[in-house]
Amino acid sequence: MKHCVFCDIAAGTTPAVIAREWPDALAVRPRSGGVNEGHVFVLPRVHVEDAGADPEVTAAVMCRAAELMAEHPAANIITSKGEAATQSVFHLHVHVVPRQEGDNLPLPWTPQHTARAAAQHGET
Repeated sequence: MKHCVFCDIAAGTTPAVIAREWPDALAVRPRSGGVNEGHVFVLPRVHVEDAGADPEVTAAVMCRAAELMAEHPAANIITSKGEAATQSVFHLHVHVVPRQEGDNLPLPWTPQHTARAAAQHGET
């Protein structure tokens, strides 16, 4: 296995802003600050490459993400598997992104969806 920064975060050897901890997972603020103030990602303490690699670990991480999601009136929960699906760190992680009406935060596929809809309706 190549070096994994998320494994280092889980081991406590790489600094991170930890929003919540459980015996099996961590909720971490993205280094970039995220897409909004409440954005966190949940990662397992064990190395699992993606959401399809170990269904039991994925289920546990999703459960932890759901606990965080329950604290918000609206939120997205997002994960990716593989480069073609925009996965950039190959350690399972689930983004919890709080939302509010009018936040104008597009989902990753919003630009493509908008362009496709415009093309179908003859708009440019």
